Amino acid sequence: MTESSANKLLNGDVCHRSSSGKKSGKNGFVKNHCLFQQPQKYRRLREKNQNVTRNSSLYKKPFLESFEETPLLVAVLTYMGYGILTIFGYLRDFLRHWNIEKCHVAREREEQKDFVPLYQDFENFYTRNLYMRIRDNWNRPICSVPGAKMDLVERVSHDYNWTFQHTGKVVKDVINMGSYNYLGFAENTGTCADAAVEATHKYGVGVGSTRYEIGNLDIHEEMEQLVARFLGVESSMAFGMGFATNSMNIPALTGKGCLILSDELNHASLVLGARLSGSTIRVFKHNNMQSLEKLLRDAIVHGQPRTHRPWKKILIVVEGIYSMEGSIVRLPEVIALKKRYKAYLYLDEAHSIGALGPNGRGVVDYFGLDPKDVDIMMGTFTKSFGAAGGYIGGKRELIDYLRNHSHSALYATSMSPPVAQQIITSMKTIMGEDGTTLGADRLRQLSENTTYFRRKLRDMGFIIYGNDDSPVVPMMLYMPAKIGAFGREMLKRNIGTVVVGFPATPIIESRARFCVSAAHTREMLDTVKGAVTLNAEYFYSSDTI
Repeated sequence: MTESSANKLLNGDVCHRSSSGKKSGKNGFVKNHCLFQQPQKYRRLREKNQNVTRNSSLYKKPFLESFEETPLLVAVLTYMGYGILTIFGYLRDFLRHWNIEKCHVAREREEQKDFVPLYQDFENFYTRNLYMRIRDNWNRPICSVPGAKMDLVERVSHDYNWTFQHTGKVVKDVINMGSYNYLGFAENTGTCADAAVEATHKYGVGVGSTRYEIGNLDIHEEMEQLVARFLGVESSMAFGMGFATNSMNIPALTGKGCLILSDELNHASLVLGARLSGSTIRVFKHNNMQSLEKLLRDAIVHGQPRTHRPWKKILIVVEGIYSMEGSIVRLPEVIALKKRYKAYLYLDEAHSIGALGPNGRGVVDYFGLDPKDVDIMMGTFTKSFGAAGGYIGGKRELIDYLRNHSHSALYATSMSPPVAQQIITSMKTIMGEDGTTLGADRLRQLSENTTYFRRKLRDMGFIIYGNDDSPVVPMMLYMPAKIGAFGREMLKRNIGTVVVGFPATPIIESRARFCVSAAHTREMLDTVKGAVTLNAEYFYSSDTI
């Protein structure tokens, strides 16, 4: 679910202006961005949705997010770039049709031409002619702990990225800016690793059964009690897979006759869960409270289609941190609307739990709100805790209901014991129950690193999306050629990062996404900053489009 570039933040964010002494452009932004070396006449004269926050009284501190409008010249050049790639794609398809060029992609058999097609034409076209050109930027094999630095297996392709061969060499000490290792618990030494080893000796690696049969271990119950205490809720339940925590539990909570109001940038697991539930789904604009309130009013006034009966349930589904935008949900306003219209709230804290708030308890802690105001608190252990799986927390009645109705609870194999122990140890460290200040130190370091890295990139003139406090830092690239070139050039400088383009983002909003970690040192972040600057100079010295 993506959004248009014209309505990213209609209900208002305070956008950043130049504060470093640099000369600002007409819209208050510095002009020396690597994509803004064009004359000022090509710049957009406004920011995306500059309205002020509607209910500022609900916020205890400034809520700062920036989403700059795509510059007009850049948008035109981006469309031109995709147009050129499309033309060459059709030319290469013509050559493949006449067997002049070999085609590696799966195709329909001639005798199946009258059947319903197994492969979508446009998806296939995009995959073989656009994605394959830059496929080497993804799925790189790692042969070490994905901590602040990592080792990559070197690979080459002799057929334009259709296949890869390992060279037998290893690229050492690559700075890892792509993993969601927010608190640095992805490590093979220390108290967490030692505790996981002990759990492996005691329980083994696999359980071989579901929680409802003979797969319910004491370590699982200890973990769930700790998670409930950490979140400040009555009870919680853990699952072995984060994606399935959403996709398999939402169908247990809603069904036919229910209404789900979903943010347009919600994760695929939330979208899948909503679709599997059979509920009616309506989408509101990203973080836009006017759009959400309008849908709530219409739902109350008109009820269900045709019959106009009241909805059985109205469930608002949002995320804490949106992993492609780096934005933080306007939770105080969402809760106010939820209470006003008697709806339920499902909060996905996959990226915010452990990464936000003075105590690392997520977006609820960040805004200083009462956890009881969120009906269903969902999160994952795969990011800040360096483990795997997910959880749902809330009232005891909710959790008891899910234990008997959730497909993930009834049919999925129990969580691996060393993974459960990793969660327990890291969570106790964050809570300070290990007798040290390590958890508090990592929370403070993550906050400092996030502020420093965002400020440095913005001072250099790059367009950075998202909230000032979000450790997810999207830096806009826009043009299709820069997606592949940026990832390759960063790796040449021993920096591993994630580049993202269409269809994961709007077609003119391709980006590089940095994930800041507490494990990163100031020197590492300065190295990344310098590499980004060198890449910008390289792009314009070589006239890359």
